[in-house]
Amino acid sequence: MEKIAIIGLGYVGLPLARLFATKYAVVGFDINQKRVDDLMTGHDSTLEVEDAILQKTLTKENPSLIKREQAGLYCSTSIEDLKSCTYFIITVPTPVDKNNRPVLTPLVKASETVGKVLKKGDVVIYESTVYPGATEEECIPVLEKASGFTFNKDFYAGYSPERINPGDKEHTVDKILKVTSGSTPEIGKQIDGLYASVITAGTHLAPTIKVAEAAKVIENSQRDINIAFVNELAKIFNMMNIDTHAVLEAAGTKWNFLPFKPGLVGGHCIGVDPYYLAQKAQELGYHPEIILAGRRMNDSMGQYVASEVIKLMLRNDLKIKNANILVLGITFKENCPDVRNTKVVDVIKQLKEYETNVTIYDPWANPDEVKHEYGLPVLKECPSKKYDSIILAVAHNQFLQLDLERLKNEKSVVYDVKGVLKDKAQSKL
Repeated sequence: MEKIAIIGLGYVGLPLARLFATKYAVVGFDINQKRVDDLMTGHDSTLEVEDAILQKTLTKENPSLIKREQAGLYCSTSIEDLKSCTYFIITVPTPVDKNNRPVLTPLVKASETVGKVLKKGDVVIYESTVYPGATEEECIPVLEKASGFTFNKDFYAGYSPERINPGDKEHTVDKILKVTSGSTPEIGKQIDGLYASVITAGTHLAPTIKVAEAAKVIENSQRDINIAFVNELAKIFNMMNIDTHAVLEAAGTKWNFLPFKPGLVGGHCIGVDPYYLAQKAQELGYHPEIILAGRRMNDSMGQYVASEVIKLMLRNDLKIKNANILVLGITFKENCPDVRNTKVVDVIKQLKEYETNVTIYDPWANPDEVKHEYGLPVLKECPSKKYDSIILAVAHNQFLQLDLERLKNEKSVVYDVKGVLKDKAQSKL
């Protein structure tokens, strides 16, 4: 039996650590002391792992004393607690900067940490989304320098891309087929067997690490491009006074029509991953036209939504300056507290340029996190005042039951970004 270290206990790392801890001794490592303290009390603020399940998985025993045949999860911020592990799975975020260039700093820092505790024969597996070649070109040299070991002689590596869908309680980590790979054929089989021991949906062993990296980055790029297409359709059909959702419903009756819907494309995957592939392509001298065109389209949707709301208000003879606007939701998707790279902030920023007063109500978002990340106040409880305009930006279940009439003035308008309010909205994306 092996002892596994999970580096990074966020939306990806914690569910994976919890799953492995059903069969193995697992040390969950994170640099955020508050996050670790909360987890060790049995609470997950991301809501990806139910508290009752987490509490059942945790062990309070010092990790240095945990025997490899003992299953359980111990969370820590101490690098000392990693020394007895044999597998190191890195699940830190890989964001982009303000210019949409890949930021590998978290990955490099995590590699430095693991390199300090590597032993001969250990295996390091990366799950973070990267461009093809990043594991071997960027991460392995860091591991070699920090450990003093030689790659594929003293230690080995693999790549198994995460496929976590935050907030999705149906497609959980164990029910999503896992792509695996290793730095040698033998290590590939070894890593595949490790994941296969806990992933009920099965595994797919890719022939190389680069193939696995490429597979991950194109999954989200493909989705991004498809959403960009329907976003462009929405803009065209709105000009023609045609209901985009009705068109998509009709077209969807054909067996091979892909069911994508228009919307704001944010989050830590779809809104970010295409830039990793584009950056690598540009380094090789190729300009990826379709990938970047899709990104431009989707990144423009916040401004488009805001302008559509303003036009709707003008048609209703509403004064724009100092108008009171209620935005329902600021997370990047429904029924999830994740606010990373949410494009709702683009809508809010544009509305404020018209000198409107924007109120944000989101029962799922953490107000402290939103304030820290975006400098915006968020209400956890529904306000009681009336608004000139209401924008449904995120389709949380609570909003579908909300009595919008009590929040409206005589001329108030309701704009439905998600297309779920039906006749309650005057217009929708």
